[in-house]
Amino acid sequence: MTDKSPTPPDRPDPHLDPSDDTDEPAFDWMKPASAGKPTAGSPAGSAAAAGPAAGPAGSAAPAGTAAPSEATTAGQPESRADRKAAEAAATGQTNGGQTNAAPSNAAQPDAVPSDSLTDDDERGAGAGASAGARPDSAAEDEVERRNAERRTAEREQAAKAKPVLPRVLQVLLAVFYPVILLVLAVRAVTSPLFLWVEYNRPGFPGDGYGFSADDRMTYGSYAVDYLSNWSGPRYLGDLVDQSGERLFKDGEVSHMADVKAVILSTFGAGTLLILLGLAAVIYLKRRHSGGVRRGLFAGSLVTLALIIGLGTLAVLGWEQFFTDFHRIFFANGTWTFTLQDTLIRLFPGQFWMDAGIAIGSLVLLAALVTLVLTWPTRRRRGLGKKAASTAKGTDPDAGAGTDATAEAAPAADGTAGSDAEGGARTRHTV
Repeated sequence: MTDKSPTPPDRPDPHLDPSDDTDEPAFDWMKPASAGKPTAGSPAGSAAAAGPAAGPAGSAAPAGTAAPSEATTAGQPESRADRKAAEAAATGQTNGGQTNAAPSNAAQPDAVPSDSLTDDDERGAGAGASAGARPDSAAEDEVERRNAERRTAEREQAAKAKPVLPRVLQVLLAVFYPVILLVLAVRAVTSPLFLWVEYNRPGFPGDGYGFSADDRMTYGSYAVDYLSNWSGPRYLGDLVDQSGERLFKDGEVSHMADVKAVILSTFGAGTLLILLGLAAVIYLKRRHSGGVRRGLFAGSLVTLALIIGLGTLAVLGWEQFFTDFHRIFFANGTWTFTLQDTLIRLFPGQFWMDAGIAIGSLVLLAALVTLVLTWPTRRRRGLGKKAASTAKGTDPDAGAGTDATAEAAPAADGTAGSDAEGGARTRHTV
């Protein structure tokens, strides 16, 4: 290393004259060993060599008082291990004031595992952190487990609970069915076919004022057609008989207009109910097995109850029943006529009685057929298939059990069976 700092101006020049030099070595360690100075092999030398190692531990002499020769003599033979031992001893004094006089080789392990101890400390700290975090993770696991149990319970409850919509549709189908049957029966009666049957059946009363069966069929067809078409009152008001007189009076035309409004409203409501019923049938057919059958079965029961009740009232007092029916739909005084009026001549009291019987019979027949077709038998409820499958599943088990018992019996007593069976039993035993 070269010192490039400037030379102070007041520093004296070095003495470079070698004439005054002596033969004495410049350093003490270069001088030959004498009797007064101990060598490295003597006991004193050993003590002097050990001095630097023990000095930091327990020597009372201050640092830097040792002679240069002693320091040099002790420093030359000192090895690297000795220096590390001295450093370890000095470090021990600084941390706890402990004195370590053990050999240098024994002190070395105390300094080496510092890294490993640091790793252990880190692992211990991590374990402590994990242990501290375990309660939180356990609480989170508990909350998650409870949520999972709650969701499972909700799914099971939803699976066990029967859906509401199919039940509502079944109820609606049961309510719509009697009305639909009644509307269809009324539509069948308000047709020219029913008129022809009535006017040509034996026992139907004739007209005492000159209408023949053909006249009745012609004029009656106009009246029936008017109820189901979109024509105005002139459709009936402009009709005339053979003598040129108006066939229907103004009161009769007005009443037929009221009847037309009721009939068209009934047909419209029936059409809407039919469409809704078909939608309910399609939905129940696809989504709810047996829903259509149960709805129609309930509807047929309701229909039978209504028909039986209304039929009983009609039989007990037809005149009162007919009057109450007209009072419900028409205003008083608008539906009563004389025997000479065209409506009475075309549609006498026997006609309305036969029409009521026809409507009730058609509805009753349809309800009975529906009741028979939808009766909840074992096969329709699916119990027959379950019983058959249960029986099929039981018989093979019973047969298998019998065969197993028969095969196990010879093996148990050992008195029956062929040699092959005996060999098999022997091999099984072994």
